[in-house]
Amino acid sequence: MVGFLILFVLLAIGSPIAFGILLAVFGHVSQTPFSFGLVSQRIFSGLDSFAILAIPLFVLAGELMNESGITSRIINFANALVGHMKAGLAQVNIWASVIFAGLSGSAVADTSALGRIFIPTMEKEGYPRDFAAALTAASSVIGPMIPPSIPVIIYALITSGVSVPALFLAGVAPGVLLAIGLSVYVRFFAAHYAPLREKLSAKERIKAFVDALIPLFMPVFIVGSIITGIVTPTEAAALAAGYALIAGMFVLKSLHLSQLPRIFTRAMRDSSVILIIIAVVAAANWMLTFSRVPQTVSSFVLDEISSPWVFLIAVNLILLIVGLFLEGIAAMLILLPILHPIAMSLGIDPTHFGIVVIFNLMIGLVTPPMGICLFVSNSIANVGMGAISRRIMPMFLVELLVLIIITFIPQTVTFIPRLFGY
Repeated sequence: MVGFLILFVLLAIGSPIAFGILLAVFGHVSQTPFSFGLVSQRIFSGLDSFAILAIPLFVLAGELMNESGITSRIINFANALVGHMKAGLAQVNIWASVIFAGLSGSAVADTSALGRIFIPTMEKEGYPRDFAAALTAASSVIGPMIPPSIPVIIYALITSGVSVPALFLAGVAPGVLLAIGLSVYVRFFAAHYAPLREKLSAKERIKAFVDALIPLFMPVFIVGSIITGIVTPTEAAALAAGYALIAGMFVLKSLHLSQLPRIFTRAMRDSSVILIIIAVVAAANWMLTFSRVPQTVSSFVLDEISSPWVFLIAVNLILLIVGLFLEGIAAMLILLPILHPIAMSLGIDPTHFGIVVIFNLMIGLVTPPMGICLFVSNSIANVGMGAISRRIMPMFLVELLVLIIITFIPQTVTFIPRLFGY
């Protein structure tokens, strides 16, 4: 009880989530016969996993691809595909996120890289700056759904049994569904902001496709190598980083040795934020297990809820609320050890449940007051959180509709993994 009180107070005053959890664990340990030294052992064991290496390697691969100037090639290709449609540049913003998702696997990286280009460009074409910022943030949710995906790797680590290739494949359809939903929205509600753009010639479209082959091949290379069993997810992450380095330095020749220290430093910094949270949550989960909290909650829920659909509705409501205040990965680390066993007890497909949870928490990245992607987008647009929050609400409803579809029609999530035998 002391630990939960400490955590609640620290989060309420804006303490970093990792420090809040760690101090909560120390507070709880002080009420038990265990020594504080045991906490440090559990923190270390939380990172003592070969699979966790995939996280910094995927982050590094994304940084290398970003720095290589791949973003402009992706935008040109998306422009060749949908730029001539109504609300053309807004459509390009959305579908560039789909392609960029195959490189970074991170919503924040998507918002940062694409926002710096699209927000000022869309404003010049006639779109309100706050609308451009909101759309960039909303479409960034696609990033963690389409493989490779850092949240998927973390989900598989927590549940230790759910197939990473199955989750990778399962995320494709929800990501594309969201892109289609946002495209329909801007087609009917944003087309009046800018004139219809001229369609590119066949020669220009072919050139855009050829230029985009390197970034397009990367997700195929990564996911294909995992699905065929050639490499593990961690080895695939190493291949992705190597691919990005070789492509940037020797094929595109846009990456130079002088840039590497900055890229590696940024990748280490971004990775350390995730790894610190994983480490302290490992200690928290050990303490929760010792206190039999997951078993107690599971027993209570199973006594009160017998329908998988009622449970999924409850999980969606809980995660949408939690996503308002907690970063998605932190929320997964805290809640999954409790929710996953209950879902399995109710016979819910683990792949389906995993994608529902991940999609749910990624929506939290673009919902006020604590949506990280909103902060990143506002740091570029500088229009104020209130303006972006108002603009993003209709897009939030689109994302909510996609969540409802993938929750109640499991086949939208599971049909691609089943095609590949998962």
